[in-house]
Amino acid sequence: MFKNFRQIGPIALSATMGFLLAAFLFIPKAYSSNQNVYKVLREKINVLQQIISYVNHFYFDSVDMDKVMDGAFHGLMEELDPHSTYIPAKEQENINELFKGKFQGIGIEFDILDGFITVISPVPDSPSDFVGLMPGDKIIAINGEDAYKITKDEVFKKLRGRKGTKVDVTISRIGTQKPFDVTIIRDNIPIYSVGAATMIDENTGYIFLRRFSATTTTEVKAALEKLQSQGMTRLLFDLRGNSGGFLEQAAAVSDQFITSTDTLVYTIGKIKESNQVFSSNPKIGWDSFSLIVMINRGSASASEIVSGAVQDLDRGLVVGETSFGKGLVQRQLPLDSGAAVRVTIARYYTPSGRLIQRPYENGNDLA
Repeated sequence: MFKNFRQIGPIALSATMGFLLAAFLFIPKAYSSNQNVYKVLREKINVLQQIISYVNHFYFDSVDMDKVMDGAFHGLMEELDPHSTYIPAKEQENINELFKGKFQGIGIEFDILDGFITVISPVPDSPSDFVGLMPGDKIIAINGEDAYKITKDEVFKKLRGRKGTKVDVTISRIGTQKPFDVTIIRDNIPIYSVGAATMIDENTGYIFLRRFSATTTTEVKAALEKLQSQGMTRLLFDLRGNSGGFLEQAAAVSDQFITSTDTLVYTIGKIKESNQVFSSNPKIGWDSFSLIVMINRGSASASEIVSGAVQDLDRGLVVGETSFGKGLVQRQLPLDSGAAVRVTIARYYTPSGRLIQRPYENGNDLA
């Protein structure tokens, strides 16, 4: 019996394990600071092969090996930091929608932190905003089912749906003694970057920015031109609830406000390609209005880059609550399966050298 088992397991898995080992062996050595990394990888891949063989042979029920391996990939990335992640192929479509398409759902920006669906911010004027969800809320159950350690793909499947349909979520909120239930009616979710651009009095312009997507700088520039033509001499730039987006867009938006030649943001990583400096172009920036940037605890990442540049370069005032504290840069790398990994490649720093990142449990303390 065991003789046959030892033959069946490795043969069935040889293609997968061979691919994984080959992938690790062809990683340039410059990418690793540990001389023994390849020895460790060979040993661990052998252990993984043995574990899968045992499960495949002994486990009492049928095994969805695709799901099992996805779980292993998720676990690997979760050991790094809260923002490095494995993205299954199906989930990739949902992520792309946020930046270039449209969808129907409840309207929250979220992340999986310590196993819980954590609300970064409700999308303004969305169903989640209407029922009063707040940054920091944890969704601990969906339609009565425990949501602890749920994957992002499962979150999309459970929370998105046709307009007019309902979903029940159980919320754990700091400051409340017990979790509470909320029924949310799904609707169309707005995804334009600029949510509002208007004059609130004769001199004061107001721009509300939802996120930093591929079109954000173009939208912000158009909004500034419109408000300038209406006599704006001071601007309220609202980044409350803006959970971030593209680093390049954050730098480009910052550039709209800076008229001197200065560093807007810079990144430092392990490899040379991860080290970048984004500098302002004095020919681009506007100096014809005073500036106040509004932030709250739902303002993260790219929002913190803009507010940090404005504050450090004395371009304007930053008012509101302490922001979310995400100072890590991710790069998304495609996999042959159609899935992807999003890997933290660098820390980003404001012009004065401040690191925004809060400490976290996994990986190194970055505070």
